[in-house]
Amino acid sequence: MPRTSRKRTLDPKKKLALLVSAVAVAGGGAFALAATSNAAPAGQAQSSAVCEGLATALGNNEKFIEGQRANPDAQSEARIANREAVIAEIERKQEASGCTPGESAQDTPAEQPASAPADTSGDATGVADGEGGEQVCTGSTVTLSGEAGAPAASSNQFPVGTQLKVTNLDNNKSTTVEVTSTSGSCALLNDAAFEQVREPGKFLIRRALIEKVG
Repeated sequence: MPRTSRKRTLDPKKKLALLVSAVAVAGGGAFALAATSNAAPAGQAQSSAVCEGLATALGNNEKFIEGQRANPDAQSEARIANREAVIAEIERKQEASGCTPGESAQDTPAEQPASAPADTSGDATGVADGEGGEQVCTGSTVTLSGEAGAPAASSNQFPVGTQLKVTNLDNNKSTTVEVTSTSGSCALLNDAAFEQVREPGKFLIRRALIEKVG
């Protein structure tokens, strides 16, 4: 007796149910991919800002060392040794932040209004309103030297003892500090001073108002 082939067929309702399930699974995957792609840029942008700030801090310290070697004096070797230790600390921060250790960038001007207003309501040192000084270093970005100690600044334009007020225009926080050493940029804040005006997770102030107040 010849064998008849039996073809399995699906009921039309079952076909429709399977089709709906397949579309739902595909749609869920697309949604997950879309959510991932939308979340990635924010994290990348934050990471990029951290790495850029650390690279600028490293570059400024390297620039300072180059200047000391080009024009040495009796204290140059001690200053260079100090800054080399600072560079090592910055490289550790780069590695911990997922940046490329040793990546370096020199301080570059940022876009800034010529007469940007400064709100001193968040002034970390209590400088009174209306006590602003002469605006200097227009367009300069501000980062940290990596040095410890009480709040202070270093500069390649102003002598030791100069009082500089630095305002972060992105959060309206200000600090007034004394220049205690030289560096490779207009105003370089040490760790304590930078903490007073920084935005969380950032190592670079792109919009800074720098004033000479004493």
